[in-house]
Amino acid sequence: MKSHNNFKFNQISEDTFEILLLNNWTKDTLSQNIEEINQLKLTNNMKIFLDFSNLDECDSASFIYIISLTRKFIENTVVVKNLQKFESKYRFYEKNYQENRLSKKEQNTFTKKFVKILEQKVSNYFSSFVDFTQFLGKLFFFFIYSLINPKKIRLKAMFQYIETSAINALFIVGTTSFLVGVVIAYQGAVQLEKFGANIFIVEMITITMFREIAPLVTAIVIAGRTASAFTAEIGAMKITDEIDAMRTMDFEPTLFLTLPRIFALVISLPLLVFFADVIGILGGMLIANIDLNVSFMDFIHRIESEVALKHFLIGIIKAVFFGIAIAVIGCYRGFQVQNNTTSIGKYTTLSVVNAIFSVIALNAIFSVIFTEIGI
Repeated sequence: MKSHNNFKFNQISEDTFEILLLNNWTKDTLSQNIEEINQLKLTNNMKIFLDFSNLDECDSASFIYIISLTRKFIENTVVVKNLQKFESKYRFYEKNYQENRLSKKEQNTFTKKFVKILEQKVSNYFSSFVDFTQFLGKLFFFFIYSLINPKKIRLKAMFQYIETSAINALFIVGTTSFLVGVVIAYQGAVQLEKFGANIFIVEMITITMFREIAPLVTAIVIAGRTASAFTAEIGAMKITDEIDAMRTMDFEPTLFLTLPRIFALVISLPLLVFFADVIGILGGMLIANIDLNVSFMDFIHRIESEVALKHFLIGIIKAVFFGIAIAVIGCYRGFQVQNNTTSIGKYTTLSVVNAIFSVIALNAIFSVIFTEIGI
């Protein structure tokens, strides 16, 4: 029998051995115990009797190690004896023990699944990119075609979309802009009043609304409201085979469905931004008058003398590009709708998310460009 600090190793027969656990098996002694057991060079075909009768204490880490040791042997070749007071704990850890390592087969399966998912995602993104590029190419072609043949522009449909996307959105855009103007003015007034710079509230509100807030807030509202409507309308037409019927009768859907919507937003969104500018500044004027005693006339004169026209024009230019992005994405997602009702919800949601992201991304790009060129 070979004796160690915390166990005894006894050879019973040629291939049968006994390990008698002794003293305390805790995290303090575990590393030494592991090292000494490793020196025994046990093979998985041995028969082992594991005796707990003389063990005084055993913590969780040691239980887990002992159970992991028993799993290295061929099934039914390890016999655990005399658990006594350690019975419940040992059975609990034995029942819930899991190998940390994945088997070679499991690793290969996981790798194959990961590669397959990655391949599918990349393929889907590439297909979507190609499809969107083709859509833009067709759109550009028919845009040039409509400029050469103005009679092909559907003015009645365009004015109808202007009504639904702009006139019907005046209330929500106005309310949002007014509240944002109030918030900006109120927060700015608190800081400017500390330094006695009350009059600078005019530049802060006006330039912020003109350049950033009014175009961005208006575009986000229209992205959520109009892009979803465009997708749902075109998607419903696709489900009911109206688009296929149009192609059969030699009517190009891009010319009849997409371009009027784009023209409508290109016209209506700058007008909505102008409206948002006015309402937002009115909200700021109200707070400036109440909190900072800046009269309405002083506010207006300050705008005329200190705020350059370029700030207003920058917001209008942004609105044109925002309108194009929102309309293009809304129509593109509509044409992607498949012949089932659930896809309308899916692509309408994608339309709104993509449109809002595009607006925010374009706004960031414009801000960087205008700042870099000193405008």
